[in-house]
Amino acid sequence: MSGALARMRYSLLLVEDDVLIRHSITSFLTRKGYGVVDAGTCAEAERAFSTGRPDLALLDYELPDGNALRLLPGLRDSDVPVVILSGNASVERAVLAIKEGAEHFLTKPVELSALLSMIQRTLENQRNRHKQLVAQTGGQREAPDPFIGTSAAIRALRMDAMRVADADSAVLVTGETGSGKGVLARWLHDHGPRATEAFVDLNCAGLAKDLLESDLFGHERGAFTGAASAKQGLLEIAHRGTVFLDEIGDVDAQVQPRLLKVLEERRFRRLGDVRDRMVDIRLIAATHHDLGQLAREKRFREDLYFRISTLPLRVPPLRERLEDLPELSARLLDRLDGVRGRARLSEAALQRLRTYPWPGNIRELRNVLERAVILSQSEVLGPEDLRFDTQIVADDSDLSLEAAERRHIERVVKRAGSVAAAAHILRIPKSTLYYKLKKNRIALPTA
Repeated sequence: MSGALARMRYSLLLVEDDVLIRHSITSFLTRKGYGVVDAGTCAEAERAFSTGRPDLALLDYELPDGNALRLLPGLRDSDVPVVILSGNASVERAVLAIKEGAEHFLTKPVELSALLSMIQRTLENQRNRHKQLVAQTGGQREAPDPFIGTSAAIRALRMDAMRVADADSAVLVTGETGSGKGVLARWLHDHGPRATEAFVDLNCAGLAKDLLESDLFGHERGAFTGAASAKQGLLEIAHRGTVFLDEIGDVDAQVQPRLLKVLEERRFRRLGDVRDRMVDIRLIAATHHDLGQLAREKRFREDLYFRISTLPLRVPPLRERLEDLPELSARLLDRLDGVRGRARLSEAALQRLRTYPWPGNIRELRNVLERAVILSQSEVLGPEDLRFDTQIVADDSDLSLEAAERRHIERVVKRAGSVAAAAHILRIPKSTLYYKLKKNRIALPTA
């Protein structure tokens, strides 16, 4: 078992004041591969819970300084399933425990094999609930292959991704808009140590601070106007799984330190709450910005940048892998079969695709092919069927001169891939281009 996989074993909190019973259960569950933190009182249990969030809690009902009901609210509020053990099997006690949020109520002495089966079922049910929550928030999506093609660029990406996937450290995926960063993030999750857990994604672009905080961290009832009830954030939903933050460069400056705390201390607070909650996630972040440059310009926290860029991966733009166009197009057309029958590209159409600059990358390629499949009367698509979105390439007529210049510089730098090449295209000295990039706050090319 790899180090990353070993760290992923389930952790249990066992609260039992009888030393012999506590030792017996702990020893048995440890042999079965669980990590067990034990306690003999409510106070000890609360201290243990404040330093780490268990995946499940086993609570003796009667404890020297109270009973299990004292511990239930905090565990339940942090979405930790609870199994209660009791030497008194009264119906009233069992009903009260279940009403207060316990998953199960077992009578002592408990058979260890039966306890193990109940723990396994409870953890499986919890994982399924998390996956349903992810699906409801739009986090579950189809995961296509991010390595279609045989170009040197895509082969290098595949090799780097395979080295990174099994690690549990943060990953920073860079690349232009539409190049497939989200597809790669999902592949990393599916091939990593948290593959059986939830994958939750959030696009940070354009999200206001309050909305981003609410989505990420959740909120308590009354935390702000309209917060009629408490809400779990995506971090809690993704506990033990993966959080993918797309366009992390757009995260509000006031939210960045809170995100750093999650990565360094594995704790956070809901909006309107005063206590910390524990969470265990792997972060995959993506951006089309040069975060290093933004950090140097004090527009992105340097400590957060270093924390999330432990394992960097760069997705190449489509113009750097034009030899992959035939295979990419064929795969995309296969997925579009439901739109209108099977379709394929003529050699002339493929040649037309090779001469286009693809500012929108694979996302734009899919749109061009879908448009062609829907509008064409033939199963063989020719160059005349390919209609490109010229709005991406041109049409600055409604912009001011300053805005039009900025957009044109951005466009040229993105396509050229380097300052030197862009300066040559623009017919200006490199020093002038550097000045304009800084003045307009345009990120330097990542290539």
